[in-house]
Amino acid sequence: MDYLWTPWRYRYIAGAGKLAGCVFCEAPAANRDEEMLIVLRGVKNFVILNRYPYTSGHVMIVPYAHTADFVRLDTQTTAEIMLLAQRVQAALDAVYHPEGYNLGMNLGRSAGAGIADHLHFHLVPRWTGDTNFMTSISETRLEPEELATTYAKLRRALSS
Repeated sequence: MDYLWTPWRYRYIAGAGKLAGCVFCEAPAANRDEEMLIVLRGVKNFVILNRYPYTSGHVMIVPYAHTADFVRLDTQTTAEIMLLAQRVQAALDAVYHPEGYNLGMNLGRSAGAGIADHLHFHLVPRWTGDTNFMTSISETRLEPEELATTYAKLRRALSS
């Protein structure tokens, strides 16, 4: 049997099911953006790194308002989601030079939303071959970059 050591995931495993509140509400309220991985704050939404990314640079754009109902979002919030997506895509282009992107939302648990009570918009940079045998056969993702490094690169790119 082979082992892949991922000690950074222990905090997630140890805390699974212990969170009383919403991670997307708690992250901006903590006012510890680097620790919470918030790379950019907008007026109605914020941009946060995905702690368990599909690829390096996988971010989510999240409304400050706690809602799962996309239809009831006000137009300023929905417009800012798209404007932030464009801004972050430009930063990801400059930093990582991906060959493509996945953009979108999974609304509801049956649609694949890991956090179904607070909608969020994924922006995932993609490269030819970034889905390898580990993902396909072992349901394991390999990330070449630590989140702290990704955070620093994107913060720098978004602030310039």
